[in-house]
Amino acid sequence: MSKQCELSTATKNYLAEFHCILNRMVSGMTSAELNNSISHNFIVQMIPHHQAAIEMSENILKYTNNPELKNIASGIITEQKKSIENMCSIECICEKPENSEKALNSYEHNMRNIMYKMFCRMENANENNRVNCNFMYEMIPHHIGAVEMSELTLKYDICKQLKPILYAIIRSQKEGIEEMRNLLKCIDC
Repeated sequence: MSKQCELSTATKNYLAEFHCILNRMVSGMTSAELNNSISHNFIVQMIPHHQAAIEMSENILKYTNNPELKNIASGIITEQKKSIENMCSIECICEKPENSEKALNSYEHNMRNIMYKMFCRMENANENNRVNCNFMYEMIPHHIGAVEMSELTLKYDICKQLKPILYAIIRSQKEGIEEMRNLLKCIDC
């Protein structure tokens, strides 16, 4: 990682905002009020996760001139807002089905492992004066986390209204990961 003094003012501002967003996401996901429903627990932890993706994308849009990255960031904003809306619309329905203590303990253990791995990868993402690259190095582990959390949740007894949302998250995040990895190669990050 480059020393902070070598970073441009714009890069420092971009990274400062990213770290604020990351801290809000970590706080929102780890302090979410969980109950006996895996469906509910997924929703209340995924909403701050999605909100962070929206804010990260809005942040990069202030700094990038790359049309492909602008398109990716705009797509993330649209997709994540729709997903939050969909989750909010089923939250009351999905908090009712309860899971066994054994299932809850297993789910929460695995979910914590996924979240903390994602937090660590995002916190330690490569930082340099190429903010386009920085954004993708931060967003790829964020997307990988969403895929892994969604795939984990599908292994449990969850409310049927949540399943299409999980499949949509997996599909869109995998597409986004591939898009960003391709762009990283193209712009030689």
